[in-house]
Amino acid sequence: MSGSSFRNFFVIAAAIFLVCGNAAIGQSTKPVPLGKAVHNGLAVEFSMEPLSPEKNDLGHVREQQNVVVRFAISDAASGTPLRGAYPAAWMDLLPAGQEPDAKFCSARTKALLDGSVFSKAELDLNSYYVLVLNQDATISVVDPLFGFGNSKLLNLISLAGRGEDWALSSDQQKLFISMPDAGQVAVIDTASWKPIKNIDVGPRPTRIALQPDQQYLWVAYGESTPATSGVAVINTSELRAVEHIKSGSGVHDLAFSSDSHVAFVTNSAAGSISVIDIRSLKKVSDLATGDEPVSIAFSTLSQRAYATHKDGTIAVIDGVQGRVASKVQSKAGLGQIRFAPEGRWGFVLNPEKNELQILDASSGRIVQSGKMDEGPDQVDFSEKLAYIRHRGSGDVLMVPLGDIGAEGKPLAPADFTGGQHPFGAASRKTPADGIVKAPGANAVLVANPADKSVYYYEEGMAAPKGQFSNYGREALAVMVVDRSLKDHAPGVYEAVARLTRPGHYVVPFVMLSPQVVHCFEVTVEPAPSPTVAVAQPPKVELLLTGKRTMKTGQPMHLRFRLVNPQTHEPLQNLQDVRVLTVLSPGLHPQRQAAVAEGPGIYAVDFIPSEPGTYLAYVECLSHGLTFNNPQGVALHAEDSGAGQ
Repeated sequence: MSGSSFRNFFVIAAAIFLVCGNAAIGQSTKPVPLGKAVHNGLAVEFSMEPLSPEKNDLGHVREQQNVVVRFAISDAASGTPLRGAYPAAWMDLLPAGQEPDAKFCSARTKALLDGSVFSKAELDLNSYYVLVLNQDATISVVDPLFGFGNSKLLNLISLAGRGEDWALSSDQQKLFISMPDAGQVAVIDTASWKPIKNIDVGPRPTRIALQPDQQYLWVAYGESTPATSGVAVINTSELRAVEHIKSGSGVHDLAFSSDSHVAFVTNSAAGSISVIDIRSLKKVSDLATGDEPVSIAFSTLSQRAYATHKDGTIAVIDGVQGRVASKVQSKAGLGQIRFAPEGRWGFVLNPEKNELQILDASSGRIVQSGKMDEGPDQVDFSEKLAYIRHRGSGDVLMVPLGDIGAEGKPLAPADFTGGQHPFGAASRKTPADGIVKAPGANAVLVANPADKSVYYYEEGMAAPKGQFSNYGREALAVMVVDRSLKDHAPGVYEAVARLTRPGHYVVPFVMLSPQVVHCFEVTVEPAPSPTVAVAQPPKVELLLTGKRTMKTGQPMHLRFRLVNPQTHEPLQNLQDVRVLTVLSPGLHPQRQAAVAEGPGIYAVDFIPSEPGTYLAYVECLSHGLTFNNPQGVALHAEDSGAGQ
């Protein structure tokens, strides 16, 4: 389900079992920490596991840890795992003196299901975050679950250079971004949204991709000459480049065999494809395949790679033997090729001829074609549809996957508007995806650079269901980091979360069929060694270069200095500084992780949505500074249409 559909689904059902199902709820016993509960014939076991446990953890969970939150659901009588469930859960700090009895559990769960910003839990295990690759050296991290059009900018990640392409690890813990101007790949921790390190890879890295088993990240770099053109191979566990392999010159695209034994690298200027043995990290051959190869994809059905060329050639590559197995001739001007799920149908775009062709990997023939809008340049898939983006149009065309395969039958796509401006009206191009599938439902997120917005489209609708602004930046590409509970084994549902602060937590757990509402408990212990111990909370200073007046809809860069009140020295390298902004008398609260900008200086970008007086508070729990401290500052926002 999508974020909004997921929430609506539970809100409607909540009225049924939170009102009518109180008898069942009242039968529950006092929750057991990290324990087991039985309701309506179902057994639910709750546990947590640190991703990187310390030797002194001894089964405890502590603040600032990344943990796997796990619910094992089974039939209470037979022990049979329950598949296909859609559980929901949160972690919420338990108020002092509050007993998490059935009445509290029911009321708190209903408040969380309603989704008000005033009832937000400390950790939402049902959420996902939208990442937007911007035209400048930043990445926007957006929480879309408050409703499209009223999203929250959680973080603005600053990079050492403008991002060109990106890749997300399968566990969704590490984000890799190529930065051509810096000659590096940035590694971001998605639990904290903070950089881990920048890895030197070579001149002007562009296309990057993770091989299927995730052991290596491949980075294409250099384009001008064979001497400076190739791929860097990064060990994803050690986060270091273990090999540099020369290839032909030109723009590169990457593909891998499904067993992670062979890598394929296109070399557009050289008219060749490099075939690399991954186990030895040695190049097997440079295959002359045609004029200007532009895109390559691997079919899991035929176990061969398919490369499109500007001259209309589609080369079929046998990676095991390191040779061109065959060629399929199409029309000149070919662009991207991608295979739909299951690997049989290859979608071949032709931006010059405004055409989509369907390649059958089982027969090696083009079996269908259809006219597209101006300049089709990207295709992506949901379970039911292929989505095609166009350079000269803001419309997205949809081709039902169920209509693919009838040889000679023309393709008849439907469409929806993906923005007011053409997708090609961006300040620069990127190979990263501009359309991605939204978690759960048959829905997609569409980035429109010139609109500076991301659109949310659910299948079956005539138009996008909603959109949210990218806070004044071009949305070049979009990605999803899914934090929701997912089935990782039969009956086992997991999510990864970061325990931000210590305390005693209640963990409301909800299922609809059969009806289950239960509140577990868990204690998150303080970190064993605080970074710095001070007797008093830090002193907070607002750093301004001008007036405390803002314009609605326009970003204001808020900078704060945190100082040790005893030594008057700036507090550096703090990892848990957050800023709360709220419109007086308590509207539109927004919490953001601050970014370090200098000795003791931490900053966020804040965009006021309405005119009025805003209060800003700084939190740093490792030093005893909470949001309810008396050091808040007042800022005034004027309507952007008001006089200067």
